[in-house]
Amino acid sequence: MKIEDVISNVNVYGLNDAIRGSRYPMATDLKEVSDEITPRQVKLAQCNLGEGHDNYLNGIIVQFDLTFTNKAWVEAERYHFLDFISSQSTMHRICRFNLDEAYIGYVDKRMVAIMKEKVAEYNKHQAEDPKDPSLKEKYLEILYSNPAGFRLTAKMTTNYRQLKTIYVQRRHHRLPEWQAFCDWILTLPHAELITKDAER
Repeated sequence: MKIEDVISNVNVYGLNDAIRGSRYPMATDLKEVSDEITPRQVKLAQCNLGEGHDNYLNGIIVQFDLTFTNKAWVEAERYHFLDFISSQSTMHRICRFNLDEAYIGYVDKRMVAIMKEKVAEYNKHQAEDPKDPSLKEKYLEILYSNPAGFRLTAKMTTNYRQLKTIYVQRRHHRLPEWQAFCDWILTLPHAELITKDAER
């Protein structure tokens, strides 16, 4: 899986200010504090998770569009500082997606065919009799039958410190989406602040 299959529309904010802030503990004259990245800033950033010396990474904000399957989204929700700004919704639009494009290649084609059949039946019934009470049950059947390989995109915001945690925990994950996500982390400006795997 390629990075562009998972991540798009990336913006990074606050890098220089966060670097400057990393120098505050040793500064007496803030007018002389620079935003130059030196080996000290890298060393602080690369401390072990939970030590706290990397706290300044919280100030480097990253916003992006993330396209994950339902399976990967469930795992992503464990990260407290990986915040959803907004996302596509199966609850509102499951019967409007192009299902041939919505599923990852690992979804069995028979499952896709079943979903297309159920959606077509629902849409036809809804057009003919929108007040039929059985539509609610049919819609729930579609929602709960939807395979875990259904892709949705969300606008996300996070920071370099959280990306550091994600990278450590997901670099060797089985899901190809996490592999692409970690590959993307290595492309961020000064990724060496996030991971020791990055080139300086």
